[in-house]
Amino acid sequence: MSTTRHTGSDARGACAPGVRTTRSLLGYGLIAGPFYVLASVIEGIVRPGFDFTRHDWSLLANGDVGWIHMVVLAVTGLMVVAAAAGFVRALRGGRRSGAAGWFLAVYGAGMIGAGVFAADPADGFPLGTPDGPTVTPSIDGLLHLAFGGLGFLGLVICCLILARLFRKENARGWAGFSLATGVLFLAAFVGIASGGAATRFGVLAFTAAVLLAWTWLFLVSSRMYRLTG
Repeated sequence: MSTTRHTGSDARGACAPGVRTTRSLLGYGLIAGPFYVLASVIEGIVRPGFDFTRHDWSLLANGDVGWIHMVVLAVTGLMVVAAAAGFVRALRGGRRSGAAGWFLAVYGAGMIGAGVFAADPADGFPLGTPDGPTVTPSIDGLLHLAFGGLGFLGLVICCLILARLFRKENARGWAGFSLATGVLFLAAFVGIASGGAATRFGVLAFTAAVLLAWTWLFLVSSRMYRLTG
């Protein structure tokens, strides 16, 4: 978005404080996804009984060391909220609505909430858990789903808003990428929420959608970072 470019450099070529702040916040959009993915993959590898083709990453919040994944979720959520503030500042600096940033903040808040309330054990994880979905969801499990669902909806809306904005700016590639990310992520979430978690295809499709969303956030944050200054 060419209109997100600021002219905030002083005579010596250094960025103005406002531009540095915006870039610092956008920087969290670059590290949030890699941090979450790397931490989750390491956990999944070292946790006995975890199967990437059967288990959603949220299940890592269970067991004796489940608190680690809860912290990972919360810290990642805080990073996303910081990136969202950068989105708002960058968009408003380009005389555009900051709505996309506010919906991205909803995604970050949803991750924080999902980190506070753990998903229920299911599908044989942690070890000793019966196979199949949870029969009687706990309050924590229901709140985890509620926060997660709210956050995912915020991410989808953010993608769709930016797709429209990119299209208005004639950045058709970015518009298509944002639209595809929002639509595919929504489809994968609906699939896993409606019973896809019980199938390997559903789990793998949702994992792929999560990776796509983090890739999108990284690339869009990078673009805004470059155009801010």
